[in-house]
Amino acid sequence: MIVDLGVEQVIRVDRPEWVPVFTGLSVGQFQALVGIVAGRGGEQSGVGRRWGLSLADRVLLTVVYYRTNLTFRQVALLFGMSKSAVHRVVDRLAPLLVLAPVTAPHTPDTVLVVDGTLVPTHDRSVSASSKNYRYSVNMQVVIDANTRQTVAIGTTMPGNRNDCRAYGESGVDQQCAGAHVMADGGYQGNPDVIMPYRKPGKGRELRDWQERLNTIHRRVRARVEHALAHLKSWNILRNCRRKRTGIWYALRGVALIRNLTMTN
Repeated sequence: MIVDLGVEQVIRVDRPEWVPVFTGLSVGQFQALVGIVAGRGGEQSGVGRRWGLSLADRVLLTVVYYRTNLTFRQVALLFGMSKSAVHRVVDRLAPLLVLAPVTAPHTPDTVLVVDGTLVPTHDRSVSASSKNYRYSVNMQVVIDANTRQTVAIGTTMPGNRNDCRAYGESGVDQQCAGAHVMADGGYQGNPDVIMPYRKPGKGRELRDWQERLNTIHRRVRARVEHALAHLKSWNILRNCRRKRTGIWYALRGVALIRNLTMTN
């Protein structure tokens, strides 16, 4: 769908028909997102220079940036402001527009699924040449097997870090405390996760009951693959230009928005 912005027009929330076009969210979902940011202190205090945009417009700007991965200069044209102002808006709102960390242990009947995904980035101080032939970071993503919502995301690890090591070093293991955690064979050697049975080797095959359990394991674990594909539909995660913690904020922000679309 193409929207003719004209010469004088800019994107604003007072034109609600633009919200789904540029964000992929319904108007109700976007309003819920603004409410979350406001509750975390997004509204401007009485100290300092006033923002030229309302909180809703600043949230819209940040979400559009995550959705499209346009440069700050291009986003500035869409919102009728300077490139430096766009930069300040994103830097200010990114920490408020994130998935909340897990603060309490999960119940014993909770089943989580973890997997790592590579996010290409321009910041080589936190990335490494990876199996996707690009400089990337390894991000550990955990979803709830029942609700399929994202519950935790680990800190950024270099893209050449294997999943088994990244699971512990990213801190995501602590956010899975108390739950049963399922993972693929890349987490071999980690006693805290449930992995599929491996073939014994030397021409031997798995027993029937092991094959049946592996089939169930694959079906459940596929849910995290679907979640990662949904997250990657946000272009910021396909070629992230944010630096340092900005990459982590971007993925956690997209995770929060995805959860919101699944519950509203």
